[in-house]
Amino acid sequence: MLHAARLLDIKGGRLVKPGEVLVEGERIVEAGSSVKHPAGAEVIDLGDRTLMPGLIDAHVHLFLHPGAEDLQTVQESVPQRTIMAVLAARDDLMAGFTAERDMGTEGAGSADTAVRKAIDEGLVPGPRLRVSGNAINILGGHEDAIGYNPAQHVLSNADYANDAAELVAVMRQQYKEGADFTKIYETGPDTVRDGKFSTIYQYTETELRAAVEEASRLGKRVAVHATGEPGTLFAARAGVASIDHANQLGDETMRLMREKQIFAVPTFAIFEYFAEHAATPERAAYEREMLALKAQDFRKQVAAGVPMVVGSDVGPFPHGTQAEEFVLMVKYGMSPLAVLQADLLNGAKLLGWDGQIGALEPGYFADIVAMSGDPLQDISALQNVSFVMKNGVIYKK
Repeated sequence: MLHAARLLDIKGGRLVKPGEVLVEGERIVEAGSSVKHPAGAEVIDLGDRTLMPGLIDAHVHLFLHPGAEDLQTVQESVPQRTIMAVLAARDDLMAGFTAERDMGTEGAGSADTAVRKAIDEGLVPGPRLRVSGNAINILGGHEDAIGYNPAQHVLSNADYANDAAELVAVMRQQYKEGADFTKIYETGPDTVRDGKFSTIYQYTETELRAAVEEASRLGKRVAVHATGEPGTLFAARAGVASIDHANQLGDETMRLMREKQIFAVPTFAIFEYFAEHAATPERAAYEREMLALKAQDFRKQVAAGVPMVVGSDVGPFPHGTQAEEFVLMVKYGMSPLAVLQADLLNGAKLLGWDGQIGALEPGYFADIVAMSGDPLQDISALQNVSFVMKNGVIYKK
């Protein structure tokens, strides 16, 4: 039985004082200000801390680490990168992230299924995972091996598909290898000129619809990397599950996302990181302008009622530090409660664990974290998680 000064009732949007959670095996039996104290039950008093559901990151890259992304695929073997992914999963769990969606192994193929399996079997510590294998991309598109000596035949970080039929064929192969969902690069290079953002679409609406229909046939879903119009509109019309990055959303796109409950995953943390770690002052100024335009559009999206989910794009910046995403979403226009509900309630829906994670309720998995402070008042409290339980097992105390 867990006891603490406070407990977050995420659906009610309030703190319960004090807070207690009764856990049996991998599930929550009871949660509230006072729960049954069965004879012989271990009582863990967490003192002046807040109990809340385990955090969710809906956009991670376990197979990436800080440094040149394109060179990691060239210089590091898949076995080496898989070991790094296991360590990254551990770091994310210890930071309080008990569930994650891995948005592409960036050239490591279906190695993420091995990481997922090892975590599920209790061989290594890590969040519960939804994995996609490689992302899918057009020839010469986003994340392709561009700028190398063609004679070296440097491999892409994604799987190629150049039309609807190829998309379906690649998806079937990825599902055969264990992918839970499909990640598609819908937009290519982003540019900012004269204060205006623009990006190139990669797949037509018809092609994306073919992918969504194939995924749906198997009870799976499609997520897209899509930063702006018209690619974001094509994705919304096709009925994808999430539009990740979502720098620029037009009025019709936002209307469709609200109507169909398509989630935007802003990933502010990666944009901030690139702005702060640019190679040159000129590049830093460009990245800051990109971030400012993104923040401006985000406020419009929030006002328009676009459903949000929290995802950081961690990997290019250090794993275990991605709670910064919560802070940035508040900075750019959402309340702490709205961000927490986007993370826990919407995140559970997006990952396909609605009714199983994201709240402290009877029957839910015992994915529980605790930290000092009140995240409803100061969201940065999530950057200092001091207790982590996943599936009823304590990993940090």
